[in-house]
Amino acid sequence: FAASSYSGSSNVSNIKIEEAGWIKLEDQLKHEKSRQAFVAIWFDSSMDDPYTAIESACFKNEYKALRIDSKEHNNEISGEILAEIRKSRFVISEVTGQRHGVYFEAGYALGLGIPVIWCCKKDELKNVHFDTRQYNHVVWDTPDDLLKKMTNRIKGSIL
Repeated sequence: FAASSYSGSSNVSNIKIEEAGWIKLEDQLKHEKSRQAFVAIWFDSSMDDPYTAIESACFKNEYKALRIDSKEHNNEISGEILAEIRKSRFVISEVTGQRHGVYFEAGYALGLGIPVIWCCKKDELKNVHFDTRQYNHVVWDTPDDLLKKMTNRIKGSIL
């Protein structure tokens, strides 16, 4: 953002946003119009049913869930993850299994101002990392429980 001739007065008519500033603004607001939800989750078969529940909760709220291992691409994975997070309206960070990548992806989204919905299976809640415990987690027992709670959380905090 370039300010030309800004004197610090309350008259802001002298402020000019140049092309690079408009591009930056558009990039920052792009995720707010997106219908994509990025799902950061452990790639273990024990998480297949919970992912299906998350995917269904997103669909019920008219969002498309994206788990990076379902995207076809020829690039290195880290760049694809970061690009998809930037394109998403929100991120669901499913921390069951305490995977470092899931925490990293949530932190990246938070740094960009993209909302993060945290969730964890009830019997693993005690293992949630100290730095993220203060966030309100969707705590679930079964995939059906997760579907109901995640549907309500998206409806209550994103819509």
